Amino acid sequence: MNGVMAAGNLPRAEALIDLGAVAHNVTSLAGLAGQSGAATMVVVKADGYGHGAVEVASTALAAGATWLGSCSLDEALTLRAAGLTAPTLSWLDLPGTDYAAGIAADVDLSVASLDTLAEVRAAAKQAGRPARVHLKIDTGLSRNGCPPDQWARLVDAAARTPEVRVVAIWSHLACADEPGHPSIDAQAERFVEAYRVARAAGLRPLRHLANSAATLTRPDLHFDLVRPGIAVYGLNPTPQPADLRPAMTFRSSVAFTKRVPAGEGVSYGHTWTTRRDTTLALVPVGYADGVPRSLSGRMQVWLGGRRRLVAGRVCMDQIVVDCGDDPVSPGDEVILFGPGDQGEPTAREWADLIGTIDYEIVTGMCRPRLRRRHLPAPAPSLAGVPR
Repeated sequence: MNGVMAAGNLPRAEALIDLGAVAHNVTSLAGLAGQSGAATMVVVKADGYGHGAVEVASTALAAGATWLGSCSLDEALTLRAAGLTAPTLSWLDLPGTDYAAGIAADVDLSVASLDTLAEVRAAAKQAGRPARVHLKIDTGLSRNGCPPDQWARLVDAAARTPEVRVVAIWSHLACADEPGHPSIDAQAERFVEAYRVARAAGLRPLRHLANSAATLTRPDLHFDLVRPGIAVYGLNPTPQPADLRPAMTFRSSVAFTKRVPAGEGVSYGHTWTTRRDTTLALVPVGYADGVPRSLSGRMQVWLGGRRRLVAGRVCMDQIVVDCGDDPVSPGDEVILFGPGDQGEPTAREWADLIGTIDYEIVTGMCRPRLRRRHLPAPAPSLAGVPR
């Protein structure tokens, strides 16, 4: 095997996205929301958390979602360019953004200040049609959102601005992933009060507050619309079980194998030394492909039907896997993380090892050298459907 390079069709670096898992997750989440009488906005910001915004959005709408959520207007317009016409909210843009383009494309805009309201009003005049806006109240996260002491002025101004139509009021929870945290109820109380003020100003808006965690754990906070994000992709932000299936598998293949005697240092710095004669497999992915260097000395991969230790440091372009005396060949599939069904590592495991969250792991898979491929969701069953 020594010196033989890889052949075949397996990827150098690939994020494999199971849209069937996405469909399952959206159906589950929309079902929970529906029990509360709420609709479901699927959040596809950051290119669908690294999973592909257009593909995820299309799948989600077919699975029961009726709204889409994006961070920026550019993201929302990408969805429109792909032919997706569902109500879509954009919530974080810079002053001077071309809001007229969003209004013309029927994108809903978040407004959290009088200055932004003035920009949106001017853009609506330019676009020749009213802007659909969601007024955002800061209920305790202290990021974006109108401060409570300015809220009455904002809703009154919005109610008196003919160029805007207030579709909803909304806010975002700080600690919903910690069920029972006192801030959740405190934020909910502030949100209810903000809604009362909006109603007193003559508005009749929808309300949305619940993120993934609150969608799963706080049906009382579903209101009119829920906004699941990470749960859509099968990653559970709460400590309690949920009916979710991780959608992303990160995989590569063996490029090269060699037999190495005991006592040889492996990779930069020789932080790992062979303890016996062993076969080493070279896998052509590294921190340029989304493998955190901080996993050096701690990570495993799934190769040849079992977990195997990555020997030494993660490099920019490659890792080395200790395979012992097991037969391993160039071209063999290597799973770096996946759903965990076979026993392979998961994105959550990576996150726990390096002290972060699985959101960061999957969104970090947007890399130039990383190919993304989507497995289509199964067609809905027609069993039992009248003809």
